[in-house]
Amino acid sequence: MKRKSLAALLGAMFLACGVAQADEGPVPAGVPHLDHVWVIMMENEPFNAEIGNPDVPFINQLARTANVATNYYGVGHPSLTNYLEVVGGSNFGVRSDNMPDWHNASCSPNIATGVPNLDVAAPAGQSKVICPIRGTGVDAPTPAIDYVNEVYPVGSGVPGNPATGSWDLDGSVGFAAAPTVGKTIAEQLMAAGKTWKSYQQNLPLAGADNVDYSDGVFVNANDSGSLLSSPTPAGSMVQLYAAKHNPFVYFRDIQESSALRNNIVGFGGVDGLYGDLRSGHVPNFSFIAPNQCNDQHGKGNAGADCTGAALMYRGDAMVRKLVQSIQSSPAWRQGHNAIVVTWDENDYGVNEPNKVLTMVINNHPGRRVVDNTFYSHFSLLRTIEGGLGLPCLNHACDAQTATMGALFGGDADRDEHRARR
Repeated sequence: MKRKSLAALLGAMFLACGVAQADEGPVPAGVPHLDHVWVIMMENEPFNAEIGNPDVPFINQLARTANVATNYYGVGHPSLTNYLEVVGGSNFGVRSDNMPDWHNASCSPNIATGVPNLDVAAPAGQSKVICPIRGTGVDAPTPAIDYVNEVYPVGSGVPGNPATGSWDLDGSVGFAAAPTVGKTIAEQLMAAGKTWKSYQQNLPLAGADNVDYSDGVFVNANDSGSLLSSPTPAGSMVQLYAAKHNPFVYFRDIQESSALRNNIVGFGGVDGLYGDLRSGHVPNFSFIAPNQCNDQHGKGNAGADCTGAALMYRGDAMVRKLVQSIQSSPAWRQGHNAIVVTWDENDYGVNEPNKVLTMVINNHPGRRVVDNTFYSHFSLLRTIEGGLGLPCLNHACDAQTATMGALFGGDADRDEHRARR
């Protein structure tokens, strides 16, 4: 198959997609008021790997009772790109899992340079680390089928190669590069006098600052075991916490403010996830990232229970614990609240849509909704912003970004099964 040029792909996308507005648009309509929202982000499993899989019994039980989006897509690859899009409505020029360029005030963000940070080898003179996001500019395009980034040679054992490409959404929808402002829902919440936290399992006790990855005790700076009397082999640490699953640390205002970084906490402790749930003192927006063995991502050096069927079951047990802990909190009964369980992306199946399971549990449930509308991570951000009374942000403002109001209890006269396109 002849490899398509990047220029041709970009031209086609500009014809196919509208351009998002830089900064914010109006508060999205059609979403009921929300007091608290918990987003549980799981990893790297397509829709059909969860539904009907006997290794994830709780997830399947939940899918039979919760509101379910059956036509919901990640927006490209790899993981970090999707995390940024869920909280900021843009990839901010980042199409990689690279680490933050911590506290670098002299570098230019990708939205300013217009040069994307990709998972392919960096051109000469360009850094792989990601300059702290700030200001305004243009994000990176998301082609319907990507023949350049996140593709690997034939025979590498990794799906997706330059001949077949990698499907970023459903193989037909893409997003043109668009004007973008470098902020997230966190800044929006603070401006509105509301609260947020990023709950990261196995975050080290010292916090997220300057940490690329950690096992909950040691961090990347001492991965060789150099602090120990008998050093362990370099690279032996199980990377349970990873910055690529904590999108807020890629933004300059959060890197530079200890007060804002204090909103990034672990699961344990008085001010951690379970402590907050027990006390009932929870933020308006909670972003929850289990560790890389409990989110179904897996780590090759973590042992047999972090791979295969065991990995799927671990993820199922994690979802059960999180959902039940939230529903047991005094906060769950206060006001109108929702839990969202979603996955960042699929597992790179060849010529397969990037469709992931997304479920919404409301504390004032009405008639159950199974919604086949075309949704993406931009739709989720748009909907949460509407429920919390916030303006839409970046691609969440796009005309083609549908609002998921029905899944959150909106549209009282809806049918049980919706099939809009």
